Amino acid sequence: MKFIDARVSKAFRLPKASEEFKLDLHLETESTAVALLGPSGSGKTLTLNCIAGFVQPDDGRILINDELFFDSRERISRPPRYRRCGYLSQEHALFPHMTIRQNLLFAAHSKPRQKWASGGGLARRRAANEILEAFELTSLADRRPDQLSGGQKQRAALARVLINEPQILLLDEPTRGLDARLRDNFYQLFDRLRERLNIPVLLVTHDLDECLRLAEYVFYIEGGRIVQSGSRYDILTRPATLSMARSLGVYSCVPAEVVALDPGRNVSRISAAGLVIETSYLPGHLLGDHGHVCIRNSEITLLDDSASGVNCFPVAVLRATPAAGGIRLELDGELSATVNQEKWLALGRPTRLKIHIPPQAAHFLS
Repeated sequence: MKFIDARVSKAFRLPKASEEFKLDLHLETESTAVALLGPSGSGKTLTLNCIAGFVQPDDGRILINDELFFDSRERISRPPRYRRCGYLSQEHALFPHMTIRQNLLFAAHSKPRQKWASGGGLARRRAANEILEAFELTSLADRRPDQLSGGQKQRAALARVLINEPQILLLDEPTRGLDARLRDNFYQLFDRLRERLNIPVLLVTHDLDECLRLAEYVFYIEGGRIVQSGSRYDILTRPATLSMARSLGVYSCVPAEVVALDPGRNVSRISAAGLVIETSYLPGHLLGDHGHVCIRNSEITLLDDSASGVNCFPVAVLRATPAAGGIRLELDGELSATVNQEKWLALGRPTRLKIHIPPQAAHFLS
């Protein structure tokens, strides 16, 4: 069964924009942990709003878990309250004048009465108490949103979304504005909830780390179109376009030329920034083809001066700056690498060093 089969087309003109923006894409996957990844303004949140029913597409058909949400030809558009989408927006959507418990009880009223079986209000209060405990919010239940920290607000907003047991969870940049510790707390909470609730998730993000952490299948979107779709590994290791590779923020992208092709040995050579890099054979390319070689920064390793072999190169260190993963090195030829701080100090902060680029890490885009 396909978790998502959504073809959506929506055009509009933004204020002061010279050109019309058009969202035109088809999401189709059996995966139940899916991300829409791409730069700001690419149409990710608009897609989420079309699925949730907050925006009506100009044309298309939306099937979620084999349930028809929208069909332009048949003039079917199920109202948002009947789509049972748990939507966690960037603004958290908590009522500021209500306590957290009141927010949960109010949200529980939107669940169909028959779904609560017998018990009515008592069943709702019991559900609220259970979810407050699950989200470690019991001691905060009588506080209003403005009396909570960012992480507490986020947990409360997610609890509000889940109290009605939605069929699908829609997350719009769920950790935006949270520091690294609170993001990690959210990811751990999210893992526990997925195991417990077993519901599909559609995530919107422009953060590659968050995408890799929460999703299994990825649609990369630019300008309202799908540039590439596939597993998170495919997206990370084989970007389809130069703009995508640059947007991911983990690649060195260097102008390059194909200088050798040997299909018998499954080898190609690419000249880039004065280096001749060996990589796997490039079918469909010719000698002299120009493009860019994209090399994942984490794949570039530092070697001892005595090391030699395929794709071992001496390069100049142009700049060394502190980074989250250690020391970020800007190297000659528009290359970048990150090295452990202790190793960098042990090397004596050299102005030149030797690097190794694995052949499989050099990805040529024409």
